[in-house]
Parts: sequence; structure tokens; C-alpha cells
Amino acid sequence: MTADSAVETLSYPAPDTARDLVARAFDRGAMVTLFGRCSVEYEGRAASSLAPGDRHVTLKPDGAALVHTDEGQQPVNWQPPGCDHSVAVADGSLVVRSERTTPEEELEIVFETVAHAAAFDVTDPEELAVTGTEADLKERVLDSPDLVESGFTPLATERETPAGAVDVYGEDAAGRTVVVELKRRRVGPDAVGQLDRYVDALRRDLHADTEVRGILVAPSVTDRARQLLAEKGLEFVSLEPP
Repeated sequence: MTADSAVETLSYPAPDTARDLVARAFDRGAMVTLFGRCSVEYEGRAASSLAPGDRHVTLKPDGAALVHTDEGQQPVNWQPPGCDHSVAVADGSLVVRSERTTPEEELEIVFETVAHAAAFDVTDPEELAVTGTEADLKERVLDSPDLVESGFTPLATERETPAGAVDVYGEDAAGRTVVVELKRRRVGPDAVGQLDRYVDALRRDLHADTEVRGILVAPSVTDRARQLLAEKGLEFVSLEPP
């Protein structure tokens, strides 16, 4: 949090007090979290109902709404960004609504009890930078082909074959065709089968006497995968994404 960020928290607030905190947060574009016993109704492209239970609700300033239980990583109910949030008190319960018009959808959350309410003024301008992907591993191989083996020369990426696209297609120091299949994490027999299909497809596709080598590049392989590589005459190079 930055020095000028504001945080408001309440434990077991009365419905009117919780409503006021949430309303202030909506007015200033803050993020709201609520935890307590609530029921949830959704009307829109379909309809759903959740009987009362303990749930965590997040209401974001971009209009997204998420309802989480104590299981799983996905919300059990949600609304996408672009919705309008509102809050009220009805029959002694805190009522939160998230609505959008195209298409028409409404999520209504009625809290019998609010155990915790909080509002956060959030500043987060950064975008998620994903590293360690297969694309990163490919760039590493293209930048330093000798990591695969000395004398390896990449000629193409995503070269199409009847069995699919080869990650890196090239030649070794002796001029033999090399198929490189890249995986960013420890792999098993499926990856070996995929590489074997590419090698077979290229052997059929290229000149009859062309020798085609297959190299699986990954951080590690299972024992069964290593056994299959040997059986099929394929090779393995241990390499991590940058």
C-alpha cells in the first residue's frame, strides 16, 4: 500500500454501519471485501440460488464481483468487469447487488451476518509479467543453439508437419535434420510420443534417405519417459526456461 492509501475495516458491524462503509468505498472507487453468512441469487443468461452459508465476497472498482466459498480457486458466483455495484439494508440484512444491462444480469447477495467488512484504496499500475514459458525456452534455444548441442543450427520455428507444428526445426553439425520439442517443465511419456510423431512425419515428408533426429528439451523427464526415448532412438537435453 502507498503512504496515502486508505483502509477501512470493521468486525461484526451492524447492517447500517456496514452499508455506510461499502457505500463510501463505492463512491471513491475502492475495492470492497465482505465475509459473513449470506445467500446468493443470480438472474441472467441462466438462474441460480445459493442457500445461506459462510462466504467471502470481493467487489472491485472495475465492476467485477466474486463470491468465494472455502473450497476451490474459482468463485461460485461472479459478475464481469463493467457491472454497477449498489448496497442497501432491507429487513435488517445487508444487501449487495451487481448489475449489468448487456446482457441483463443481476447478482444479489443478502448477508444475514457480516463478520468482516473492509475497503481498500488500491494503487497497482503494474501488469503481470509471465516468465518461464515455452516461448521463453524457445528464445533461449534460438539465442544460444549450442545449449541443445554443439553445431546445432535452427532453421525454422513452428514448422508444419502432418503431425503438427515442430517447435524448432534445424540441422546438426553433420547436416542431419533435427526436430526439437520444447517443454517448460518435467514431462512424461506423452511428450516422448509427441516428439516421435513429429520425427515419423518428417521422415515420410522428406527425402527417403534423410536422417531425422528428435531431441526433447525440458528441465527433466520421468524414468518411463527416459526409457521410451531410448527405445525410440530419441534424445533428451535438460534445459530450464530463463
